Amino acid sequence: MKLHCAATELDLSRPVVMGILNVTPDSFSDGGRYLDPQAALSHARQMLAEGATFIDVGGESTRPGAAAVSSDEEIRRVAPVIEALRRETSALISVDTSKPEVIRAAAAAGAHLINDVRGLCLPGALEAAAATDCAVCLMHMRGEPGTMQHNPVYVDVVSEVRGYLRQRVTACAAVGIRRERIVLDPGFGFGKTAAHNLELMRRLPELLQDSLPVLMGMSRKSTLGILTGRAPDERLAGSLALALLAAQSGACILRVHDVAATVDVLKVLAAVRGG
Repeated sequence: MKLHCAATELDLSRPVVMGILNVTPDSFSDGGRYLDPQAALSHARQMLAEGATFIDVGGESTRPGAAAVSSDEEIRRVAPVIEALRRETSALISVDTSKPEVIRAAAAAGAHLINDVRGLCLPGALEAAAATDCAVCLMHMRGEPGTMQHNPVYVDVVSEVRGYLRQRVTACAAVGIRRERIVLDPGFGFGKTAAHNLELMRRLPELLQDSLPVLMGMSRKSTLGILTGRAPDERLAGSLALALLAAQSGACILRVHDVAATVDVLKVLAAVRGG
């Protein structure tokens, strides 16, 4: 399986790691650490040295209850970092955004992938992404970050997530975004209870039946806190357990905070599989 990311064709026959780089003051795990562009670039270089394939740059927190920021502020945060990464590293650069203005600015700065928690649903987002040559990651989220964890209810979470993602793939096709540019993300932790998240993990192979690569972002999330009783920066073991389970079930991209440890997990998995 290959993913078209701007001028790059990425081989996803083995799972790869996406390192999280939040240039925000309020992200749930690392908010405020990488607001300075030089600190952000230094951390990105560290994650690349540890084996990350993607660096995912985010300028607006989407944690439960997060406040929205303007497009101008989001661009101010992410564009200089993307430009520096494109100029000074060989990273594939992802931008974690939903806004069409930010999509255009990030693509112009050198991004390879648009990672949208709203699945390109905001007005103009589909068209903005289609006008680039970037890959797109379509995620499922019930509601908005400020309200998404207020009693989310599903009849069958896997079927409903899969149906929504299929609709977004169809919408992409309608504006000329080819399947070779599309990644799916079931949205672990976005408008879902711990029970919903675990059901998505158990039935992850069902989300692979449409023959599109799947990204999983589970690192340090609150479900792990519920299961283990640990704070976000103490959830490494749980995060690695979920990463291994996701990779074994066929996930192609793992979005994580702890790159080196996750890369080690994937090396061991590949060795056991004989690859």
